[in-house]
Amino acid sequence: MRATYHETRSQSGVRLAIAELPDSECAALSIHLPAGSRDDPAGLAGTAHFVEHMLFKGTERRDARTISIETEDVGAMLNAHTSEDQTSYEGRGDADTLPLLADILCDMVWHSRFAPPDIALEREVIAEEIVMYEESPGDHIGDLLSSALWSPHPLGEPISGTLESLRRIDRKALQKFAALHHRRRDMVVAVAGPFSPQTVVDLLDPLLPELTDALPSSRFSGLPPGESVRIDERETQQLQLAIAYPTFGRLDPRRHALRLLAMILGEGSSSRLFLKLREDRGLCYHVSCDASLLEETGALEFNAGLDPESRDEAIAVFEAELAELAENGPHEAELARAKRLSFSQHRASMENTSSHAAWAADSLLQHGRILHPQEALLSVEAVTVAAVREVARDVLASGSRARAEIRPS
Repeated sequence: MRATYHETRSQSGVRLAIAELPDSECAALSIHLPAGSRDDPAGLAGTAHFVEHMLFKGTERRDARTISIETEDVGAMLNAHTSEDQTSYEGRGDADTLPLLADILCDMVWHSRFAPPDIALEREVIAEEIVMYEESPGDHIGDLLSSALWSPHPLGEPISGTLESLRRIDRKALQKFAALHHRRRDMVVAVAGPFSPQTVVDLLDPLLPELTDALPSSRFSGLPPGESVRIDERETQQLQLAIAYPTFGRLDPRRHALRLLAMILGEGSSSRLFLKLREDRGLCYHVSCDASLLEETGALEFNAGLDPESRDEAIAVFEAELAELAENGPHEAELARAKRLSFSQHRASMENTSSHAAWAADSLLQHGRILHPQEALLSVEAVTVAAVREVARDVLASGSRARAEIRPS
């Protein structure tokens, strides 16, 4: 699905990222607010996520049921997502639903009521969400690892907050967060589909707000040397193990080499850890390695589900493979394989309008311009064996790491 990307602004100054797809019969519109859980007020972890939920609960013109019925009556869908540094609201449907999607999403983001009865009800819904994830070891291990990596910075708190912080978030806190972050000058609205830039501007101009200055997020100062550990003991038979090494942020030129390092270590059935831990030793069913990058920091993360008695052996294998890559780098063949897998994943991910809208918005948010997907692929292709070796050395050179375990009590 080939796109022509355009960057422009609304009359009020909102940045618009447009992926023009002449052959598409679908539309995607997304509003990207560069504020997430890292911007939660002190003691109120989960505020950004709570606000996200509340935007679906009703506006001055629509209650929650009307939002759902109007959207689904035309076969469209709405969704939202809160991450550490962004909250996004998305609508998808046939191309002729774009005007309705724009009206509903803009109404939700800038005219929500935050009615007290809705807040009380949604607090209970989010509490169930928190418990659901806490009682799923495969999900909860991520929150424990984040705590080990980032605490006491807000990045170390669960995105949805805790049951304790959830009780402290009131209407005033929700409205204040929305007032501070939902009209920021650095936000982006993205549209993908068979629409010209002028069509998009004409549609959105009456719907978009006046802007306020962006607020800087607090910076993470770094993980001290040594190992930061979080342990959760509970009634379970399997050990969930996660290890992370702090890295640079997502704009660092080494990011492509880091992602390829993670793929070589633990993505796919030909990766080193899959072969060594699962195929050769039978120690686990699931094993993975990933590069998680934020604005100013990031992590190389290893995760596996194991018999508790296999813990030390699994850690030793992971450490040995990372050390070997830092010493010698990957083989040419496995680097080429990782690149091909990266290319294939990227192309498959760009086969729908929502992906093009998200790509354009994220590029504009992170780089200040819309990168063409081919530009990113060329950067990956340029990564050498030496570059992967050097980034593995950089990972180990910090002398810091985080470890989280959920293990039998």
